[in-house]
Amino acid sequence: MNKKANILSFNPKQLNRKLLEVLPKRAAEILTLRYGLGEDTKKQTLESIGDKHGITRERIRQIENYSIKTIKKSDVYGKEKAAYDELKAVLKKLGGTVKESELLEHFSDDKSAQNHINFMLTVSEDFHREKEDEDFNHRWHIDEKLAEKIHDALKNLYNSLSSDEIVPEAEMVKAFLKHLKDISEEYKNEEIIKRWLNISKKIGKNPLGEWGKANSTNVKVKGVRDYAYLIIRKHGSPIHFREVANLIEKTFNKRAHFATTHNELIKDARFVLVGRGLYALSEWGYEKGVVKDVIASILKKEGPLAKDEVIKKVLKERYVKENTVLVNLQNPKFFKKNKEGKYTLV
Repeated sequence: MNKKANILSFNPKQLNRKLLEVLPKRAAEILTLRYGLGEDTKKQTLESIGDKHGITRERIRQIENYSIKTIKKSDVYGKEKAAYDELKAVLKKLGGTVKESELLEHFSDDKSAQNHINFMLTVSEDFHREKEDEDFNHRWHIDEKLAEKIHDALKNLYNSLSSDEIVPEAEMVKAFLKHLKDISEEYKNEEIIKRWLNISKKIGKNPLGEWGKANSTNVKVKGVRDYAYLIIRKHGSPIHFREVANLIEKTFNKRAHFATTHNELIKDARFVLVGRGLYALSEWGYEKGVVKDVIASILKKEGPLAKDEVIKKVLKERYVKENTVLVNLQNPKFFKKNKEGKYTLV
């Protein structure tokens, strides 16, 4: 056991050794293989154990179930109540319902130690394991009603999120609490709420700690484009692609070449080139196109405008010199002046 095991006053390996001693040798060996309790920490399948003993997988399943029932009925198991109460207290402190991998890692980083904790949980009737499905990961709980409330709240929270929405962690915790009904005050703290969020397979967290739908590219970040989106969004204003590349490497420890970053940003509709190498997010209201296109879009929306008004509005959209706007305004193929001296579309 590693340092994390110090949170327990007993040694799970020694305890399980005593539990297995109440079984016949073959039954004890089958449980050892099935739960990875020996030197080999890999959990064996029913088929592989059956092949080793020359019996069917169904017979192995029967022996496994019978052996666990035998342990539960034994005097040895009854004498370990204090240890199981201690495990129960830890699980309750963590929130009563916890993702399996997170629960086991709370006790130890060592795979062997985790297997022994898992076996203890399996043997006891105080702990209930729910298998993963399309909505949730494997999890353990000690209160079925609380677990159901958490499941319902997670589903409702998921349905309240838009496809590409990403929410800061503190706001996500508050949003989740609004969907939780009638839970004890002892569970209403940020660390427990985050553990409950981790139970969901459909809600996830991106590398910046922001939450959203797990299948969104804003959460399930894959390439330079996705990392660039997070960087620019966090920056909050237009930024040069070279700086974007530098921040990707610094923030996420991902290699990002300048040229590659520039090319990826050009090809993605989430980004808008607003100046020499400067990129903004289209969701901020910026439109695609060169200065000429921006002027045309403004005049189409606003109608005839004076020169100074056009320049002012264009400079909100593009980081260019005033003279660049003026040069484009002089293009007779696209723009003209009316009788009032205002610019209009041709």
